[in-house]
Amino acid sequence: MFRRFGTLVGQQVGQQARFSARRTFSATNALRKDAEPQTAAESGPPKNILVEKDKNITLIGINRPQQRNAIDSLTASQLCDAFANFEADDTSPVAVLYGVGGSFCSGFDILEMSNDEKEEISVDILMRPEGSVGPTRRQIKKPVVCGINGYCIANGLELALMCDLRVMEESAVLGFFNRRFGVPMLDGGTIRLPAMIGLSRALDLILTGRPVGSQEAHDIGLVNRIVPTGTALGNALELATCLAKFPQRALIHDRNSVYSSAFETSTFHQAVQNEVMYTSREIIEDMQNGIKWFNQTFKPDTTHSWLKRDRSMADWDDEEVAEAAAQKEKLKQEQEAALAEAEKQKQAEKAQKKSKKSEEKPVESADSKETKDKPKE
Repeated sequence: MFRRFGTLVGQQVGQQARFSARRTFSATNALRKDAEPQTAAESGPPKNILVEKDKNITLIGINRPQQRNAIDSLTASQLCDAFANFEADDTSPVAVLYGVGGSFCSGFDILEMSNDEKEEISVDILMRPEGSVGPTRRQIKKPVVCGINGYCIANGLELALMCDLRVMEESAVLGFFNRRFGVPMLDGGTIRLPAMIGLSRALDLILTGRPVGSQEAHDIGLVNRIVPTGTALGNALELATCLAKFPQRALIHDRNSVYSSAFETSTFHQAVQNEVMYTSREIIEDMQNGIKWFNQTFKPDTTHSWLKRDRSMADWDDEEVAEAAAQKEKLKQEQEAALAEAEKQKQAEKAQKKSKKSEEKPVESADSKETKDKPKE
């Protein structure tokens, strides 16, 4: 949307790109290969949206780095198709949305709407049924995690608000920069943002259009995680993997109930009714299976085994992380035992010194005591 910001944001975007180049996991490397330029004869229409699977996680990447991932009509259409395919894919419970290169998304491409040769401004892109930058005017059926790097501004921020969870790099910047150009918000931002951070804070960000850093965004609840620069995609993928390992029917039920209470109901009573009505036979079956598994795994005499130790979300990631967490817990227990033993030894030494001191104290003889008690003449 803001290709004319070249001088203003070029340095920081270049820095973001250098950090992004350090990502090490295979999914990113594969995406970069896909992002290499091809001739029109080889590729046909530009591949502005990259889609691939990492195990059962769908990765959806906005691939217009030269335009700071500004979204034109073709890109918006491809993004809508990518999310529709994700929703129809029963093997993929969670998706990750990210931006290729130095920025997440700078909104829709204003230069597609008008240039110096055109006298009229085309607003066709704004009238798309699903949204101007993607399927932002509807609720995605399954969870989506957003990895934010570089600039996430204007309609690009509205696209991020469409996602369920947001992972933001510490040097990234959010903001409704469209305010300074008189471009309104048309992709659900005025609805989603107040529900997330409250009316007063939402008005502050929307009316001023000021930039928001990662710490403030996290403090007000606009993003869920802050991660080092260059790691947004990796951390978003890790979070998506955590969500994918839970029983999905109950997860989707609770997600739908939360969104219903936030956007579709006006009273608590109605929200509670919807929570019950969203419960299906399949969810009940999953719940029964989960209770059976719990009863078989944790017997009455071993229930304390899962109550004492607080398991972090990292334990759900994979066997290596779980093993590392177990080693860390073991080391912690050994350190606590060593401290307890040291304290016990310290108390024993203290008692021994006290006993030795009492033994060394001189005992008064009967004669000396009698002499001391005799009154002076």
